[in-house]
Amino acid sequence: MDNQTYQEEESRILIVDDEASIRLTFEMFLAREGYGPITTAATFDEALVAIKNQEFDLIISDIVLEEKKGTDLLHAIRESDIKCPVVMVTGYPNLDTAADAVRYGAFDYISKPVNKETLLKFVRQALKHWRLENEKKRLQQENDKFKRYLETIFSSVRDAIVTIDNEMKIVQLNETAKQWLLSSSSTNQRDLESYQSTMAKACLQDAKQVLSTGKEVREHQIECKISDENLRIISLNAAPLKDGFDEFDGVVIVARDITLPAAEVDTNFRNSFHGYVGSSPEIRAIYKLIENVGKVDTAILVTGESGTGKELAAEALHAESSRRDMPLIKVDCGAITEELLESELFGHKKGAFTGANADRQGRLMLADKGTLFLDEIGDISPRMQLRLLRFLQEKTFTPVGQDTPVEVDVRIIAATNIDFTQKIKDGSFREDLYYRLKVVEVKLPPLRRLKDSVPILAHHFLSLFREKLKRNIHGISDQAMERLVQYSWPGNVRELRHVIERACVLCEGTTISLVHFPEEIQNAIPGTDPATDIHTLTRQSSTLLPYVSEKDEIIDILRRARGNKAKASRMLKIDRSTLYRKMQRLGIVYDNATLPSTNSNS
Repeated sequence: MDNQTYQEEESRILIVDDEASIRLTFEMFLAREGYGPITTAATFDEALVAIKNQEFDLIISDIVLEEKKGTDLLHAIRESDIKCPVVMVTGYPNLDTAADAVRYGAFDYISKPVNKETLLKFVRQALKHWRLENEKKRLQQENDKFKRYLETIFSSVRDAIVTIDNEMKIVQLNETAKQWLLSSSSTNQRDLESYQSTMAKACLQDAKQVLSTGKEVREHQIECKISDENLRIISLNAAPLKDGFDEFDGVVIVARDITLPAAEVDTNFRNSFHGYVGSSPEIRAIYKLIENVGKVDTAILVTGESGTGKELAAEALHAESSRRDMPLIKVDCGAITEELLESELFGHKKGAFTGANADRQGRLMLADKGTLFLDEIGDISPRMQLRLLRFLQEKTFTPVGQDTPVEVDVRIIAATNIDFTQKIKDGSFREDLYYRLKVVEVKLPPLRRLKDSVPILAHHFLSLFREKLKRNIHGISDQAMERLVQYSWPGNVRELRHVIERACVLCEGTTISLVHFPEEIQNAIPGTDPATDIHTLTRQSSTLLPYVSEKDEIIDILRRARGNKAKASRMLKIDRSTLYRKMQRLGIVYDNATLPSTNSNS
């Protein structure tokens, strides 16, 4: 079977002999057995030309070639780096002849006279040897290529990879592993136990566990410093290495850095500022504006949708001002009735009204030498607008029930989520007060315009709630992050914060996935604004129905706005105070823990 195999394969043979009869005889014997193609040469020079012009699998040469010897041909063949076997034919066999032939690299030699069986026997042996050598060479080349391929992959992987044998000796480690494993006290030894770094000790612990139990060690998380950097969180996975007989051959350990990204500190490309988190050009422009305006002691109006961080802007402006060491007093104008707001802002004297049992300092007095933040300024009544305008003009105010004015040094920062243009147009807000408040405007963009900042914010909130809730969560899947970026965020940063908090509560593993998000985010169509869509659909549906009562519409809008009265008032295109009055008149009761409902007596 082997003979047939070698004969069926192409066997390029060169016959070199100065006797034509021998050349023809050898060629005939070999051709009849299926060998070929066969080339013949009568002289040393013809043989050299043949071996330079083509490759051969076997060369058969007489040891005497007129003025040259066969050993000269052997020498020339080896100098040309030709590796095929050479069989020498000699008429005077002796030890010296055999020694010379072997010394110059001959595969074997044949004594004359040469019969057919002897020739074919040597040809089969020589070709078999040659093909086995070629196969061995080919396998070695493939093995070397595969080894280089693996080494390239091994060295290019950003994770640290360490292989350890059964005796805790390091077999191989990639460049990342070298950086992570070594410490200043470590030595460059193969014994893993000789390394003293936290990383090395963790690898040794996992390797021992794998070798003793035969099972993988997964998600072993440690805290360690790498190359004297900040503390990093490293996840180790160790698995047994087994040979073809299912016997232990060692352990492979893969270590991955799962530390959450840190905030940038470069002021030209920072992604955090006084509690703000984000890195898009638009939000960095806000950072710069607050930084510059904060130092100027003038009134500032902060505008933006609900949830964009207006209160955070006020805190940042105060922190950047010369008043930073004095109080920052906050008042939510939309949450307080007109009567209470007047007392809250300006204070009152004892007996000024029913229930005024003692003197009380107002927020303006408490903010003296500091900053007063008036949130939802667009909801204050005309009377309060006038009182606030007088204070901004005169820098004095009169507490309720007192005749003597009080002078204070207070910087005013106001905020609103409404469009003052329409309110000024319909006369519900004083134009002169608007321009007094809006010496400088800080306009906060909605989150849907800050797509680049969503991943940074998401990881920021993840880090926050991971610590707060004591959860072992270190990442957000690519699909989940993609949906966060695509979502239009009608509730802005506040909504994103609540979504991440909810996901941290629901997540039982180490990675937040899409299933941990509310349905509106899972099913959201990229680029749409759910609040706008809800309002549009509500208005469209009311034109199709024969009658929709005012109460039903308000209840429906509150339910759609999830109880957010500021958002509901915007959807209804009315002031928040107007919404409160309508709810009271129609008997609509809202409980923070439930959806809106109607009073049973209504």
